[in-house]
Amino acid sequence: MSVALITGASKGLGRALGDALAGRGWDLVLDARTAGALEETAKELRGRYGTRVVALAGDVTDAGHRAELAVAAGALGGLDLLVSNASALGAEPLVRLDALAPAGLRQALETNVVAALGLLQETLPLLRSAAAGAVVVVSSDAAAEAYPTWGGYGASKAALDQLAAVLAAEEPQLRVWSVDPGDMRTALYAAAVPDDDSPRPDPADVAPAFLRLLDLRPPSGRYAAPALLRTAGADITAGAER
Repeated sequence: MSVALITGASKGLGRALGDALAGRGWDLVLDARTAGALEETAKELRGRYGTRVVALAGDVTDAGHRAELAVAAGALGGLDLLVSNASALGAEPLVRLDALAPAGLRQALETNVVAALGLLQETLPLLRSAAAGAVVVVSSDAAAEAYPTWGGYGASKAALDQLAAVLAAEEPQLRVWSVDPGDMRTALYAAAVPDDDSPRPDPADVAPAFLRLLDLRPPSGRYAAPALLRTAGADITAGAER
């Protein structure tokens, strides 16, 4: 049975990915800061799909919590997929760089980059032992494009992209994918830009892009979910960004 560990899994994209994987029979270790919402998600997935779902509430910036997540994956039999999805904006709503508090930038970097590295280090022995170990880091178009007010968050995601690229070079036996999911209707986006009520895709409509990566296992690299959803199977590398 395949096992995935997903951070930030109580809502939004993390929850959608958990649902998609559970629907395929994967066992899950789920993380989020809000215990009630996380357990509700886990209960729903257990009831709907009958898979094993371990819900561990906590903050990924806490080293002890990261260790607990790795232990939980090992108890399920190993780890085939790590999804670093938990994110912090650094300011809610987002602000221009001249107003971004250094503490806010530190928070974004600590959650989006440092914690992702810490969890990777905890789980890397399990991933190396998997027959087809994979790591997904959830990036953003703000990592590659300059959007006013998105500077701190974008800088943290750009650092996460580079971390993933180096990991791919250091661990060639793994697949390491950095995925820009594109615009989505999430609580994170609402907190970032509360006055923007334009229509956006539901995370459940984006999750199939991540499944295509698992199915076809293209080379490690940075991929855009909208492009992955548009390309045919043989042309999946057309969704890669270089």
